[in-house]
Order: sequence, then structure tokens, then C-alpha cells
Amino acid sequence: MTKQSKEITRDALRVLKETSRTFYIPITLLKPTLKNTIASAYLCMRAIDEIEDHEVLAKEVKVSLLNQISQMLKEQFEPKLYKELIQPYENLLPEVTIRLDEWLAICPKDILSKVKESTAIMASGMAKWVEKDFQITTKEEFDEYTYYVAGLVGVMLSDIWKWYDGTETDRDLAIGFGRALQCVNILRNQEEDAERGVNFLPDHWSRDDLFKYAEKNLDFAKQYIEMIANKNITLFCNIPYKLADKTLKVMKKGHEKMTRDEVNSIVSDLTD
Repeated sequence: MTKQSKEITRDALRVLKETSRTFYIPITLLKPTLKNTIASAYLCMRAIDEIEDHEVLAKEVKVSLLNQISQMLKEQFEPKLYKELIQPYENLLPEVTIRLDEWLAICPKDILSKVKESTAIMASGMAKWVEKDFQITTKEEFDEYTYYVAGLVGVMLSDIWKWYDGTETDRDLAIGFGRALQCVNILRNQEEDAERGVNFLPDHWSRDDLFKYAEKNLDFAKQYIEMIANKNITLFCNIPYKLADKTLKVMKKGHEKMTRDEVNSIVSDLTD
């Protein structure tokens, strides 16, 4: 690893800490190769997520950026072309998005194609749902949306586990894991989303239906984790799983989220 790559890798963890409370802790607990790989891969997906969720960019701009980035990822990614693409919006985009080319550069070369593939599919899927103003009417559409924005994270992680030490996991369970985490986020942010005119629930779904969907997919997440023998990977997966499970229970009792002490207690129990 070059001196520049080492600096970007160190910086990746700083940016990760600033952008993800859920994944920062478990990523830092991974062994060096996995830690660097997952950090770089996660930041790639977070980079495009920030475009999808941007509060100022026009819908047409988001769709165009996401589709063009998707195409770039399917080809020989050219940092210069990427910088030219985002340059008109650079003052609006967060650091994690501006530096997408750097996160790709520090990803190990023999897993890079898988990271690019999953991120490309995610970007085009996000573009589709931005274009549709997130108008979800059926469970099938909800499944599709949660696959693009979260299930693909599970797919990408499964590819990385297999590359790392041959760990085999079930693709459908991996997608369910991602959907579970996304569904918990939707439940937690439901009022905030409503204020900006977004409702992710299919027609005729209540909040109770969303809870049932989350619980079903959390069960898939549990099954997924039980398949994994590598203790370091299991620890990584268990932290977001336990946090999501506890958050669901807390919200069912009418609370918005866990307390900081509850979060710390869960992490401590798993890492002691």
C-alpha cells in the first residue's frame, strides 16, 4: 500500500464515523484487511445514498447523476470523468460523495469488481425510485425499493466474506438482513419523512404492517448470522442486528429510539 493509499484509508474511517453511527463501530472491530475493505465498500454506497437523499438537488439532477455514476461503475471507472460530472454540484455534495473515486481506489483489486457491481445496481435502482418520487403502492414495490437501497448492501457483504476466507452465506437471507435494517430506519424516521412529503409504505399498510415486515426480515438476519463460522464476521453482523432488534422493541413501546446507554450496553455485551 502506498503512502497516499494509507492516508486515504485512515481518512476513510474518519469520514465513516461522520456518516454512519450504525456501521462505524462494527467496522472498526474487524481485522485489518476486512476493516479496510468494508470501510471502502460501505463509503462507496454511502456516496450515492447521499445523492438520493439530498434535500436541495433537483429530482432531475439526482436521476442524471445516479444513472451516470451507475454507468461509470460498470466500466473502467475514470476519476477525472467523475470529478467533471460532480463539479457543478460540488459545493452542495458532502465529502463522502465527492471522494467516491478515492474509496474505490483503496478497495482491494480482487474484490473491487463486486463492490462496483453492487454499487452500480444500487445507483440505477435509486435513480428509478427518485424518478417515481418514491411512490410505493404494493408490497412487491416495497420489496424492490428496499432491495436497491439496503438488500444490495447484504449482497455486497456476502461477496466480501466469500472473497476473504471462503465464508458462504445465503443471498436471500443477506437481502433480508439489509431490508430489516432499512425497515427499522423507515419506522424510526416516519414522521420526519412525512414532513418532507415522503411515505414509503405501500397502499393500505399501517405502521403495524411495517413492524411485521421488519420482524420477518430480522428473523432472516438471525438465520444469516447463524450460518457464519468466522467470529470476527459474526461480531460485525451481530452489532447492527442487535441494535435493530432492540430499536424495534423500543419503538413498539412508543419510544422514538434507544438511549445512548442502551446502545453502549448492547455493544459492550457483544465485545466483552
